[in-house]
Amino acid sequence: MRKLWVVALLFLAVACGGTSSTSASPEQPEGSPSGAGADHGSPAAASPPGTAPAGTPSPVTPAGPTLNPRKVPWESATPADDGRSLDVVWWSGVEPCSVLDRVEVTETAREVTVTLYEGQDRRSPDAVCIAIAILKTTKVHLKAPLDGRKVVDGAK
Repeated sequence: MRKLWVVALLFLAVACGGTSSTSASPEQPEGSPSGAGADHGSPAAASPPGTAPAGTPSPVTPAGPTLNPRKVPWESATPADDGRSLDVVWWSGVEPCSVLDRVEVTETAREVTVTLYEGQDRRSPDAVCIAIAILKTTKVHLKAPLDGRKVVDGAK
C-alpha cells in the first residue's frame, strides 16, 4: 500500500510540476514586481472582459479624499501637444484598495514636480483586493506651458 501512495504522489508531482521558468513576461520584468521598467509599448496581452489590455493605461481621475493616502511613483509623464498638460502613467492596484486621491503639482522656472497620492476608497474601508498590477493614467494640467522645463516625480 505504501508503494502505491509513493507512486501516486510521484505521478501527481510530475503531472502538476511541468517545467518551471524564471524568465519574466514582457509586461512585468523579473525583479520588478510592480512592473517598473516594463516596455509599455509592447503588444498587449489578453485581458479579462471589461478591463484595458495589459500595456494600455486605464484613465482615472482623482477621487479623494481617500483613507491613508500615500505617495505613488509614476513611470512616465508625456506632455500634450500644446505643452499645457501631462499624461502621467503609473502602476497601481485595483479599486477600491488603490484609488487616486489627488495629484499635487509644483511649478518653478526650471522644473515641474508631479506627485501622485493613492489611498483606499472611504466607502470600502474593509475591502480585500486581489494583488495585481494595473497600468493607470491621468491628465495633469499645468499653470504655464512646459516649455523645456524638467518633469520630476515627487514620490522618488
